[in-house]
Amino acid sequence: MFERFTKEARTAVQGATEIAERERSESIDTRHLVITLAEGTGRAPAALVTCGVRPDDVAARARDAVRRGEVLDAEALAAVGIDLDEVSRRADETFGKGALDRAARKGSRRRKHWPFTADARKALELSLREAVRLGDKGIDDRHLLLGLLRADCPGGRILESALHDAGSDVAALRAAAEHESRAA
Repeated sequence: MFERFTKEARTAVQGATEIAERERSESIDTRHLVITLAEGTGRAPAALVTCGVRPDDVAARARDAVRRGEVLDAEALAAVGIDLDEVSRRADETFGKGALDRAARKGSRRRKHWPFTADARKALELSLREAVRLGDKGIDDRHLLLGLLRADCPGGRILESALHDAGSDVAALRAAAEHESRAA
């Protein structure tokens, strides 16, 4: 599959790896991919802009989620009575501001390879399916974006939230990304 990645898609995946390293993440997940796509210069950020979403806002949301270690679905946890914000507030109150962040980073070690999470691998696989569906020979940043939108993942939820706040939706972003394909 990776042989079909264009230079911009390879750059996006490499950027996600670099972000995971800088943030001392244990693995590369879809939030890392969202950051690098939103901060990129390809057609994915243009599709976001078409939907009224600022790419820098999407990147900031994803970076914030990575720094908070927010892999868990806060809404799902709230449904069973767990408030992530309250847990974080109490940890800060007891152990000092940023206690959970420090604890997570203290346990991280430098490594040469960061594995992809299952949802990131699924999003990459879905990007291939999107390229095939659109009749494109290569996988570029738009296909990565479309794969993230199809996968049930934290990165996709960040995109959905940004779209909602901008008064748009996933269908509009999918259409904009597909239009970027025809415009190229």
